[in-house]
Amino acid sequence: MRIPFGSVASLALCFTVSAFAAEPFDDKFRQLEEVLPTPNTYRTASGAPGHAYWQQRADYTIRATLDEAKREIAGSGTITYHNQSPDTLGYLWVQLDQNIYKPDSDARRMATAPSRQAWARTAGEDTMKFEGLRGILARGDFQGGFNIRALKGADGQPLKYVVNRTMMRIDLPQPLKPGQDFVFQIDWDYRINEQKVLGGRAGYEVFDDKNALFEVAQWFPRMAAYYDAAGWQHKQFLGSGEFTLEFGDYDVQLTVPADHIVASTGQLQNPQDVLSSAQRERLEKARSSDKPVVIVTQKEAEAAEKTVSRAQKTWHFKAANVRDFAWASSRKFIWDAQGYKKGGSDVMAMSFYPKEGNPLWEKYSTQAIVHTIEQYNKYSIAYPYPTAISVNGPVGGMEYPMISFNGPRPVKDKKTGELTYSKRTKYGLIGVIIHEVGHNYYPMIINSDERQWTWMDEGLNTFVQYLAQQAWEENYPASRGEPREIVDYMRSRDQVPIMTNSESLLQFGNNAYAKPAAGLNILRETILGRELFDYAFKEYAQRWKFKRPTPADFFRTMEDASGTDLDWFWRGWFYTTDPVDISIDGISEYGVSSKDPATEKAWKKAQKEAQPESVTSRANKGMPRRVDAHPELKDFYNQHDDFTVTNKDRNAYAEALANLEPWEKDLLKQGKHLYLVDLSNVGGMVMPLILEIELKSGKKYVERVPAEVWRYSPKKITKVVITDEPMVGLVQDPYWETADIDTSNNSWPRKITPSRLELFKSEKSPKDNLMRDFHTPLKGKNGGSAKGDEA
Repeated sequence: MRIPFGSVASLALCFTVSAFAAEPFDDKFRQLEEVLPTPNTYRTASGAPGHAYWQQRADYTIRATLDEAKREIAGSGTITYHNQSPDTLGYLWVQLDQNIYKPDSDARRMATAPSRQAWARTAGEDTMKFEGLRGILARGDFQGGFNIRALKGADGQPLKYVVNRTMMRIDLPQPLKPGQDFVFQIDWDYRINEQKVLGGRAGYEVFDDKNALFEVAQWFPRMAAYYDAAGWQHKQFLGSGEFTLEFGDYDVQLTVPADHIVASTGQLQNPQDVLSSAQRERLEKARSSDKPVVIVTQKEAEAAEKTVSRAQKTWHFKAANVRDFAWASSRKFIWDAQGYKKGGSDVMAMSFYPKEGNPLWEKYSTQAIVHTIEQYNKYSIAYPYPTAISVNGPVGGMEYPMISFNGPRPVKDKKTGELTYSKRTKYGLIGVIIHEVGHNYYPMIINSDERQWTWMDEGLNTFVQYLAQQAWEENYPASRGEPREIVDYMRSRDQVPIMTNSESLLQFGNNAYAKPAAGLNILRETILGRELFDYAFKEYAQRWKFKRPTPADFFRTMEDASGTDLDWFWRGWFYTTDPVDISIDGISEYGVSSKDPATEKAWKKAQKEAQPESVTSRANKGMPRRVDAHPELKDFYNQHDDFTVTNKDRNAYAEALANLEPWEKDLLKQGKHLYLVDLSNVGGMVMPLILEIELKSGKKYVERVPAEVWRYSPKKITKVVITDEPMVGLVQDPYWETADIDTSNNSWPRKITPSRLELFKSEKSPKDNLMRDFHTPLKGKNGGSAKGDEA
């Protein structure tokens, strides 16, 4: 199609208006202020803490004993609660998370089985693993939960308290005013769960040699969070929503069997009491080593496995400014360590694992810790703690300040009996260590409310994990972070918005881990670019380290520090389940008219000749014509067609040229090609356009268009594309960087979607003919009646 120069803009506007005038306007770019909380002196509109920001604090002094034989922990502690809020408090709330193991806990009573439809899809019949049934039965018998033996004030007088499932309210003798502290003492005990039977984020494991390994967490009454945006965080612990806690200093003494090695949050205060001189020398050597140094050797661990000591030792640890405390204990532990000192970090990376973890753990664990700190420091803050620990035990992956529990192990080769590991196990170990050690940053330091918003720690951490994995090796087999990996979930009906409470998520891993990570990847690579994104993301970490951010603080900081309005992105990606599906619906070509009759009439003639011949014309070929039999009937019009250039045409052209400015004449000579590209937003989530344009010469280039192209019409738009030569192909999102759920409509002309058809031979099941089965006796091996034998 040819159009007069100067009318392209008006034509394009006409196309755009007609596209959205038929439906009510849905403003995808309206601001989030109607959703986000109003800024105040605690949390500013920029996303930074306000000048009146405050948070509570709790310090702990704890003495605890592990009874290996009884699988119990008994402890006593003094908690100093600092009221740094502007509020007067009449009571305190304490978390009793071990109460999830009580027989009448909410988590047990509300447990449901998968739907029968889900069973049918996965197994074709009603099935359950032996382990599943064992766990259900064991949960009914296990008498877990905290036994509060005593609760007293600093004066030794008993305090009134009420236990509400996994929460405990302490009624204060006097209101606690702003700036005041309250000190109380508490004694407790509880039975430790067998992790592989009862599950959970902690527990013990028993090996074939009868020795046990303990990973201990949620093991003491912990102060619930009280903060400006929510008041007391009193959501019950149901299993999915994790923990939000107050920072404080810990002084902890752990009494365990004398032949145990203890890994713990904090720094060991008495190595001379619990380690041999050789082990202390190795530990000192590790501080300046460029590779892991073995502190407790496999030979030493194997010797300890063979004899069980009845004596006890007390390990003393201190930790400053942490929000929790966890530890692990076993006589089976091998221990290696390596120092890392760079920038603001001076840390001992350490791994604790049984011999069953080798050869995998000795090769990769501590190296993965060092790599994590090195990479996370680049994107957030300098790791501030003195230790970072990875423990191999029954828990598949769980994080606490300075320590994480990680599961993957080698397996025995059935032929040789040697321990070996698969590719999946290797990268599973590296990945889980990066992830769990990375949790030191999110949420152990950047202290979001996990009980409410899982994505704020899991999603952000999974994103940085993805970046760290890319720095481990080329083509690292990451399963989360790439936008294309979230496509199947974005197509599913099991979606709920990311901004959904932790306990209400349907697909926990996809919703809280993978989708936020993929979204942040899109934000970094496609929307903002790495420079703007990395600066803003790091600013968020710097602003909120050792503080408690909310989703609004993250959203606002990313916009504030990048200088970009991203409300459309937060709204679509986090508050809805709209997928990305942008379709190229059609393309119209508009060459600019040169006004030269010779050129323009030749173009029109070529266009007509390119049209297919009609069926009538084809059928009439060779038909006798009168003018052929009587040539005298032919005249001027038989010698010239509609595309003949006349003097009238030439005169009109000359007159038109005379009226043009010089720059207008130059523009006509350029011979630009204009295309109107019709696009529709099928999925609902607006995104930038990434248009790969292919020209007739074979040249390809990408034109990037901001998401604001959808601001007037969020469902259908027409984009003008101008090229120097004819365009022969167009692809939207050629690198699949926006998680588009249907790439079959991303190309023009359309491309065939390749797949494979799996053929199989049908076999009739005995259930297909119940009448036949009723009358046909079962046959034994020799053809006789099987009677009681099973077929």
